[in-house]
Amino acid sequence: MPKPYDPDARWLGAVMHAAFFLLLGGALARFLMNHPGEPRTPWIVALSVVLALLQLVGPVLGGPGARSARRRSAWLGLVVVVWMVLVVLAPSFSWCAVPLFYTGLRTLPARAALVLVTVLTALVVAAQLRLAGRFDPNLLLAPPAVAAIAAGVFLHTERQSDRQRALIDDLIRTRRELAASERREGTFAERQRLAMEIHDGLTQGLSSQRMLLQAAERVWEDDPAKARRHVRSAASVAEHNLAEARRFVHDLAPADLVRGGGLEAALRTLAERESGEHLAVRVHVDDGGRGPLLPDRVQSALLRIAQGALANVREHASGGTAILTLTVLDDEVLLDVRDDGRGFDAAAPPRRTTGLRGHGLPAMRARLRQLGGTLTVESAPGEGTVLSAAVPLEGPR
Repeated sequence: MPKPYDPDARWLGAVMHAAFFLLLGGALARFLMNHPGEPRTPWIVALSVVLALLQLVGPVLGGPGARSARRRSAWLGLVVVVWMVLVVLAPSFSWCAVPLFYTGLRTLPARAALVLVTVLTALVVAAQLRLAGRFDPNLLLAPPAVAAIAAGVFLHTERQSDRQRALIDDLIRTRRELAASERREGTFAERQRLAMEIHDGLTQGLSSQRMLLQAAERVWEDDPAKARRHVRSAASVAEHNLAEARRFVHDLAPADLVRGGGLEAALRTLAERESGEHLAVRVHVDDGGRGPLLPDRVQSALLRIAQGALANVREHASGGTAILTLTVLDDEVLLDVRDDGRGFDAAAPPRRTTGLRGHGLPAMRARLRQLGGTLTVESAPGEGTVLSAAVPLEGPR
């Protein structure tokens, strides 16, 4: 199949174009100087003009596409025929074959181009021997050697260019596939993050509201004052959930942290909100005053873990006391959540629930994994549960 026209080779084509006209003009001038007034002179001049015009038309036929390649092949065949007639009439025109080597190698497939180069070389040898008027081994061997070197270098360069183009295409395709894969992974990670934000924020608050309203409904007739306390607690949780929802739309930072005061203040606000008639939540902080200097991502993740852990204590552990302990060391920060609830078998396979053994623990581990942290759960039936989250710290805070 013919090679497509390569716009990147225009400069080399221009050089060969100029060389052809120089060789053609030199050969015509030599003939007119050595053979003035001969009967063949008008034919030589006319064929030289035709060959020059054909060479001028050649660049116009360049361009991509199979139709353009066919036009250039037909044009090359006509140029070669005119040149052969000129060489038969005047052997001095034989050196015009050198630019034609390049044109043939650029225009034709490799095998056809090599056949053309062989034919042109044979005509050059015959023309030079005719001009010499005697046998000369140098004239017999030099043109084929030059043609072989030129064709070999050109074909090697073409193959290298083809390999480079294929490599570039592979790199571009790989980069596009990698970008698409990164976009898919980023979308999946963002969905996971949003799921954890919704689970640890809005879902836990809605669950608390439901439990408080159910408790109020049970005692509504027998103890209206207690029912009203449950309703007020549910309203407080609803207010906090509304702030969470607005924050969720705004910038996905925990509402308690947005209010200021750092992680310690947010944990105390959380403990106050979660404490009630059946659950007492206490907070112990040992940070040496370094808590507010913790990275925002670390503070947000630990607060979410504390929210999820307390929601699990309230809904599943049936404990009376929960203790939040925040410890900031030089190289890591620790959050422990201890309760005196019913506990569970930590070695047992997780059940498909939304509690501590369901979405809660995987969400916590996913949060910590993003920060390079770990989550440890120690529990046994009837002995409560201790949940420990550790996040490494790097560099000065």
